[in-house]
Amino acid sequence: MQKLKTTSCQCEQCRKQTGALVMYAHTVPLESVTYTTSTSDLAIYRASAAAQRGFCRACGSTLFWQPEGRTTSILVGTMDKDDLKRWGRLLVGSGRHLWVEDAVEGVTDQLEGEKWKFDCLGEGAQRME
Repeated sequence: MQKLKTTSCQCEQCRKQTGALVMYAHTVPLESVTYTTSTSDLAIYRASAAAQRGFCRACGSTLFWQPEGRTTSILVGTMDKDDLKRWGRLLVGSGRHLWVEDAVEGVTDQLEGEKWKFDCLGEGAQRME
């Protein structure tokens, strides 16, 4: 398994669901996630055959993206302010950028780090120069 870290995604689905040009998520092992409040407002949306998204029924915020497997990618903007103060610089310093094929030319195509045409895992993973 690759080292877990913060990733950005520029696919159209992430852009539309988050309302941001670039979505930042931090990937962690699924078993490391602990909910500290009720999950009664947590809903799951099957985004594709390979992944699902968690969102809040009360406010509509997208909370995480979860591929099939043993990890979950928590959207950085949903983290509490105290956590962002402590870890924010690491969380927004994405070194891996997914779905660069959908980058907005002249706007989001300038990010530094590993660039992947689509996903960086699985069949068809293609790193871009």
